Amino acid sequence: MKFPNENKRQIIEMVKDYYNNEHGMEIGDLAAENFFDFIYKEIGPYFYNQGVRDAKSILEQKIMNLEEDLASLERPTYRRNI
Repeated sequence: MKFPNENKRQIIEMVKDYYNNEHGMEIGDLAAENFFDFIYKEIGPYFYNQGVRDAKSILEQKIMNLEEDLASLERPTYRRNI
């Protein structure tokens, strides 16, 4: 996955602001971009995988609800004694 340049630029600015606000350190674009790349490559997959698991769980719940809704539409069948 690749971030559009504008999004990456915003993220890098957010990283720089974070370092300044939380640590009282000003870091440059290169350091912020390196930090972003580290998070993206090394930590990002954990967030991505959790998102996939969350989506799977939601879809399973929706499918179960759909199966229940469809079952409620069934009509009883019985054999008449003639």
